[in-house]
Amino acid sequence: MIKNIVLDMGNVLLDFNPDAVLDEFCSSEEEKDVIRKELFEGPEWMMGDRGDIKDSDRFDLVKVRVPEKYHEALKNCAYKWDLCMKPLPGAREFCETVKERGFGIYVLSNASDLFYKYFPNLLPLDFFDGIFVSSDYKMLKPDEEIYRTFLEKYGLNAGDCLFIDDRKENVLGAENAGLNGWVFDGDYEQIIRRLTD
Repeated sequence: MIKNIVLDMGNVLLDFNPDAVLDEFCSSEEEKDVIRKELFEGPEWMMGDRGDIKDSDRFDLVKVRVPEKYHEALKNCAYKWDLCMKPLPGAREFCETVKERGFGIYVLSNASDLFYKYFPNLLPLDFFDGIFVSSDYKMLKPDEEIYRTFLEKYGLNAGDCLFIDDRKENVLGAENAGLNGWVFDGDYEQIIRRLTD
């Protein structure tokens, strides 16, 4: 029986969309392509999520691979990338519905230290029964260790939890750790139906 809902953050609750940031600060498609590849797809992104570096370190590490003519745009993207992290339509209402119906509600996210700045755009941190951010624990989804550490921290039984993520590999990691899994496709109502059937 499901008692707890465990939510990924990016593209489940907040809209992680690097293109919105690139469109804001870049003046050509080439500039966008370079910065997308080196900033958002480069190794430093995962390093931030794993807590190996701070968000504020990223520009200096990435700029060595980016032509100097793009450094201003890169700096803006590196320091202001969270401007895209707005609540998805229906996310706040979904969380409120889950809580009103008596389920525990948790967040388990791969995210850097900047998480605590932008996440309250959705709801206050203390709205949730627990928030587990990968960079605080030096581990990443889909490694089974992160799910087990999360369960241990909050004293939860894996079989009582439904983990929701937009990435199939993260859901599989959760299922391997004993949680129930759900690959999110944008339909909150479908989840509510599953919980009330």
